[in-house]
Amino acid sequence: MAGPFPSAYNIAMADSPTLFEAVLVPHRSLSARQFCLMMAGMTAIGFCAGIAFMVIGAWPVLGFLGLDVALVYFAFRASYRGARRREILRLTREELSVRRIEASGTQSQWVFQSYWLRVRLGGEAGRANILTLTSHGRSLAIGEFLSAEERKTLAQSLATALRQVRETPMPI
Repeated sequence: MAGPFPSAYNIAMADSPTLFEAVLVPHRSLSARQFCLMMAGMTAIGFCAGIAFMVIGAWPVLGFLGLDVALVYFAFRASYRGARRREILRLTREELSVRRIEASGTQSQWVFQSYWLRVRLGGEAGRANILTLTSHGRSLAIGEFLSAEERKTLAQSLATALRQVRETPMPI
């Protein structure tokens, strides 16, 4: 099922205790402060080098050094925009919901019955491992932006939580 969480779904989920919850976010190596410091350093180095080239008569180099700094800036901004992606996994006794929020703000939702859900971590030739949730002929790849080790840890944690759901008797 795709689309934003309907309000009726939110009300129903509020009654069920959460047994497992994970918020998956892409990793970014620089904080906002570190990014500003890096850009200030690149700008200062580019400006000083550009002035040196201008003094010896190679003034067009100044423009290319400025272009380099601008391209690095826009590449990092695009990377940080992609970091807005989120996947929220919430397991209750009855179901596992996966809510995916894209960088653009678009939201999608999938719901699987927890008893029948299978977690599969497999790889294809030439690709890293892929974490897939499968139930009733439907499957969904999750955590595509995570590292291979993070996907492995998530698969183990989720499989353990699902095993506990299946082994715990239903309250009467």
